[in-house]
Amino acid sequence: MQDSHATTVPEAARTHAEDLGRFVSAAPSSYHAAAELARRAEAAGFVRLTETDAWQVAPGGRYVVVRDGSAIAFVVPPSAGPTTPFTVLGTHTDSPGFKLKPQPTTGRGGWVQAGLEVYGGPLLNSWLDRELELAGRLVTRDGAEHLVRTGPFARIPQLAIHLDRQVNDGLALDKQRHTQPVIGLGDVSGADVLGELAARVDPAAGGPVDPADVLGYDVLVADTQAPRAFGARGELWASGRLDNLLSTHAALVALLDADPDALTGVAAVAAFDHEEIGSESRSGAAGPFLADVLGRVSRALGAGGEDRRRALAASLCVSSDVGHAVHPNYPERHDPANQPQAGGGPILKINANQRYSTDAHGAALWQEACTAAGVPSQEFVSNNTIPCGSTIGPITATRLGIRVVDVGVPILSMHSARELTAVVDPWYLSRAMGAALVR
Repeated sequence: MQDSHATTVPEAARTHAEDLGRFVSAAPSSYHAAAELARRAEAAGFVRLTETDAWQVAPGGRYVVVRDGSAIAFVVPPSAGPTTPFTVLGTHTDSPGFKLKPQPTTGRGGWVQAGLEVYGGPLLNSWLDRELELAGRLVTRDGAEHLVRTGPFARIPQLAIHLDRQVNDGLALDKQRHTQPVIGLGDVSGADVLGELAARVDPAAGGPVDPADVLGYDVLVADTQAPRAFGARGELWASGRLDNLLSTHAALVALLDADPDALTGVAAVAAFDHEEIGSESRSGAAGPFLADVLGRVSRALGAGGEDRRRALAASLCVSSDVGHAVHPNYPERHDPANQPQAGGGPILKINANQRYSTDAHGAALWQEACTAAGVPSQEFVSNNTIPCGSTIGPITATRLGIRVVDVGVPILSMHSARELTAVVDPWYLSRAMGAALVR
């Protein structure tokens, strides 16, 4: 394990982190994240597939398909046949925060506000007093989907200490009353949040559009502060949405860098939406998206039912999501013997109750990948008194019956509007993922 106090960051790690920053900045919502993944894949020569079309998938091909806020990119090695297995790098595109409600324009006291609903399990206090943007998709009368983002647009203001003298003894936020942001001044009757969004659709995305033509929308909230390195020697990295765009970016980089001739199976990145709220949607890991794509690929390679089962039996999913680094101010919240440190490399997630899917075989495969990549590794297990969360890993293992290993990168401030990791760890993760693709 790398010394957690080591501060020499390889230039390649800084380059990776800077590109991660660009990826995060381009992806204020899951819909933008899926679009950015597809854009980068297409720029690298991947062919864009549409689910309603017949697919022409062949050995040696590279492809990408988007379903709502999810995307799957895959590379078929030249030697692929009916029983060729899959190696899937599984991640998610959504992050905890807030989503715009129906009838979103509200306000009082001369303030215009936007009505928000809590999405997932954000650290509510971390969203206070930040310049936020609205971002997502609008669907117009003709059925067209338009990506939209406002830039700095909203702020959830905290109550001044003079009006709450006990606030430092314990802040309690009511999810309905205290999380509605201000977006401007004036009479609410003359304001229109949806109209503001319609006017901000980029011309490249088919806009601006007439607000009267907007019949549906999925719009979320994102922090607008740019990702950046900081710390005594620039070894720390702060950004919104590291959970889980960090893993999505690392997986995509690994796939784009992979040599198709060296792959031991069909290599894929599967980035799902809705993980933070349970994954139960048509584009979530509990939905049919991955099974649909793998099934179509298998059939294109000539696989029948028996061939596909043989291929899945030999397949692997590396499920990657961020995990907890040991918090220096709360060390008692962590397992006393397993204490992942920032800068110490990717973590192998283990849970006796299968909240993570790692088993002995998966652990061995991941350790081999880290060794092959020259990457340090460490383990994560929860303190017995603090139940852990879960990932897409158990869902994928249950749906497809393939072996899954759960991994990630240690961070602080998980589910905050702005999270923290070591500059070197996302690079380590991507290198280990790349080695897993040629296992």
